[in-house]
Amino acid sequence: MELLWNIIVLIVVGAIAGFLARAIVPGKQSMSVGMTIVLGIIGSFVGNLLGSLIFDGKFEIGPAGIIGSIIGAIVVLLVYVFATRGRSRAVR
Repeated sequence: MELLWNIIVLIVVGAIAGFLARAIVPGKQSMSVGMTIVLGIIGSFVGNLLGSLIFDGKFEIGPAGIIGSIIGAIVVLLVYVFATRGRSRAVR
C-alpha cells in the first residue's frame, strides 16, 4: 500500500512541477499531458541531484520536494527546448 501511495505522490508532484515549468519557460513546447508528467518526474530527480550536490556535496539520486522538482523540471525543459529547437522546421 505504501508503494502505491509513493507512486501516486510522485505522479502528482511530477504533474505540478511539469505544468509549472511549462508555464515559466517561454516559447511553445509541444508536449502531451503524459510527457509533461514525465518531465516533472525527471525534473524531481534532477532537482534532488542538483540540491544534494550544492548543499550536501554528496552525489544522491532520489525524488526532491516540490521546489526542487520545479527547478529541476525547468532545467530539463530548457535542455529539451534547446535540443529540439530546429527540428520542426527541418522536417518540412
